[in-house]
Amino acid sequence: MNLLEFLPRERILPHLKARDKEGVLAELVEVLVAEHKVRDGRQAVQVLLDRERLGSTGIGEGIAIPHGKLRDLDELVAVFGRSPEGVEFDSMDGAPVHLFFLLMAPENSASTHLKALARISRLLKDRSFREELLQADSQEELYEIIAREDEKY
Repeated sequence: MNLLEFLPRERILPHLKARDKEGVLAELVEVLVAEHKVRDGRQAVQVLLDRERLGSTGIGEGIAIPHGKLRDLDELVAVFGRSPEGVEFDSMDGAPVHLFFLLMAPENSASTHLKALARISRLLKDRSFREELLQADSQEELYEIIAREDEKY
C-alpha cells in the first residue's frame, strides 16, 4: 500500500490557517467535502473529535494522525496539512503539532484503515523525512518529498 494511492497532490495543504485542534480538523475535512468525498463535514469532524476523546492522535515529535471511519465514505482518503507555527493538539509529548495526516476510512474497512495508519506511521519515523516536510516551500515540493519517501518502502 502506497500513501499516494489515497493522498493526491490536491489534498496537500502547505499552510494550515487554523490555530486549534477542532479548527485544524475542520480545515482538513473541508478538502474532502470540496471534492465530494465526504458528504457531511460536521459529522466527519465530530467522528474525529470523538476519536480524539479516546486519546490524542498527536503521537509526538510534531506529528498527528487524526483518523476515523464514516458510514457513507466509499474509499480510504487522506489529507496532509502542515502548520509551520504549530498547533496545540494534546500530543503525547506535549509539543505542538506541525504535520497532520488526516485519514478517513469507510466504516467496514478495518484492515485497510489499519494498514494505512501503519504506513503513515512508518514513513514518519524517519526524522530527515519529517524535517524535509517542515522545510518545503510549496504543495508541489511537499508532494515530491512524500512521493520520494513513499517509493522507498
